[in-house]
Amino acid sequence: MTEELPELAHGNAYYQNLGGGRFRSTIHAQGAWNVHEQHMAPASGLMADALERHQPRADMRMARLSYEILGLIPGGGFHIETSTLRPGRTIELLQAELVADGRTAIRATAWRMITSDTAAVAAIEDTAIPGPDDCKPYDGSAVWPGGYIRSLEMRVAEGHRPGAGKVWLRTDHPLTDRNDSSDLARLMGLVDTANGIAARVPPGKDSYAFPNLDLQIHMYRRPEGEWLGLDNAVSFGRDGIGLTSTVLHDRQGPFGRAEQILTLRRT
Repeated sequence: MTEELPELAHGNAYYQNLGGGRFRSTIHAQGAWNVHEQHMAPASGLMADALERHQPRADMRMARLSYEILGLIPGGGFHIETSTLRPGRTIELLQAELVADGRTAIRATAWRMITSDTAAVAAIEDTAIPGPDDCKPYDGSAVWPGGYIRSLEMRVAEGHRPGAGKVWLRTDHPLTDRNDSSDLARLMGLVDTANGIAARVPPGKDSYAFPNLDLQIHMYRRPEGEWLGLDNAVSFGRDGIGLTSTVLHDRQGPFGRAEQILTLRRT
């Protein structure tokens, strides 16, 4: 499953920026379920980057990102189209579509909200997890194939088990060969990894597949830095549907949550 395909470009970045909203994936963006597809994680980071660059406003930030995965995300060339669905003075709804081979593979929307000083009442209920310096190295490529998983540095906290775990991720690979993406975009490019860090069952032949159909991210604080912490729990229902739920962290502590609905099926 880790075989490289000729249409996947090489280079240090996840994507080559070809200009005009056009991109080409490299081997580092290769998915885990099929060798000819992209992993959702770097693709969602690239779309977050495109949304941040769309008619930016200094008095606003993205607070929710919602991704719908409309089918296999092909490796190779594609383009991203961005638009404003709902303009506003204090709240805006943006959209991005990743289009490959004439088909929309991912549709993302983002609520962009005006910011103000609310430090006097700031508080969170999510619990901090041990930092990356207090966790042990973890080889995700021993569980999952693909170029994207190989591109990650991973560390795992005590108590990691099938169905739940606390894992930190970072990567030395920039989103694009221009290496000019924000911390938020680069960290959003790691979040989708949550569905594989504490799988309830081992993926592969004679087991189960459990790809996610979406990725929903809510952020009550803008994240910073290179490390993303995932405090993760996976639930499988009785009728072929599952859910991966994750509290998101940077080195400063929790900053939001992610949810992924899963289609659970025998392989």
